[in-house]
Amino acid sequence: MARYETKIKEGAAPFLEPGEEVVAAVMARPRGWTQAGASAGGGALAGAIGGAIGGKKQQQQVTAAEDAGFELASPMALAVTQRRLLSLKVGALIGMGMGGKVEGLVAAAPLSEVDSIEVKRLAAGKTITVTVRGVPFVLEVGAGANAKGVAEAFEGAKASGVS
Repeated sequence: MARYETKIKEGAAPFLEPGEEVVAAVMARPRGWTQAGASAGGGALAGAIGGAIGGKKQQQQVTAAEDAGFELASPMALAVTQRRLLSLKVGALIGMGMGGKVEGLVAAAPLSEVDSIEVKRLAAGKTITVTVRGVPFVLEVGAGANAKGVAEAFEGAKASGVS
């Protein structure tokens, strides 16, 4: 995942304010994406039901982020700078650090308006619960993603009070 983080840091440069730099980043998708796209191991009906549930979860996260004034993309990069939390649209993720080119800035929130970033383990990955302006939304990231690094970078930048 280090390749993706480097790619995000370099690709985000045109969308940063003067003197700002990405200190940590991960590739992510709204929670429910994996479930919505999972193969139907239990048959067509189970796959259809799982896909519908995953799709609903995704939409709930997108709506929650919008309610917070923070838009999500899929796929996306979640990036922390010393001043802001960024949602960046990225191209398709191919794997092994390939794909995932930063295509644009979707949303930004000053760190002073970001309440928390919490990471939890998931069966085959991690979830990141981001709370912006009092509204939580959940993202999912791969098992190798440095989600903890993003949370720690947020805590460090927020503690320094540079937002």
